[in-house]
Amino acid sequence: MYMITSEEKYQDGEIIFEEGSHGDWVYVVEAGSVELSSNVEGRKVILEVAVPGEIFGELGFITHLPRTATARAVGETTVGLIERSYLDKEFNKLSSGSQKILRTLALRLTRTTRIACQAIAPRSEFRSSKALSLRFKSKGEMIDAFSRNISPGGIFINTNSPLNKGEQFLLNLYLPESDEPLKITCEVRWTRMSTADPVAEPVGMGAKFVRMSKGDYQCLKNELDSVRVNDEEKKVE
Repeated sequence: MYMITSEEKYQDGEIIFEEGSHGDWVYVVEAGSVELSSNVEGRKVILEVAVPGEIFGELGFITHLPRTATARAVGETTVGLIERSYLDKEFNKLSSGSQKILRTLALRLTRTTRIACQAIAPRSEFRSSKALSLRFKSKGEMIDAFSRNISPGGIFINTNSPLNKGEQFLLNLYLPESDEPLKITCEVRWTRMSTADPVAEPVGMGAKFVRMSKGDYQCLKNELDSVRVNDEEKKVE
């Protein structure tokens, strides 16, 4: 098991390291989670969300190249820095041939990830207007509502009981043909308390997703990808 030399604490949204920066520290998530993203032609593409027990930053250590992603804390997050002497010792145990193979694989992974990001970037901002049922708690009671606009990064909730801007809440989001809801921690970014056009601009609140499990994220992404494909097929018809 690796050894931790020190710990660092970050608040939600704080940057741990930037894409393109230099550094070869390897980190392990101890609490919270860490979003790893890449900037592709001005678009942010989320590569992964690391959860407690998972490591990140290892490509910089292996390749000695600039960081290939930006690491950002999601919620209150604690990360441990893996002791460098331990990493160097373990890596140097490998033969020179094995070290070369490992570096080659790391470089190939870097290139493959970049190509994949470029391929998906045009649809990374895809938003669906499909209505999905949901529940959240307001003033001690559960509120039933539905989405009017949703993406992998956030949601607009059509509700007469919006929460206050900046307030965090747990969202239960129900996908079609799924018995259990996705459980997503959200933060209110803006609210609309009244409107002159309830169809085009309904009352409700816009919220960003600040924490969800990797499994729930993949389920949501799969659902939105399915909606996107159906929309594109209808346009062709």
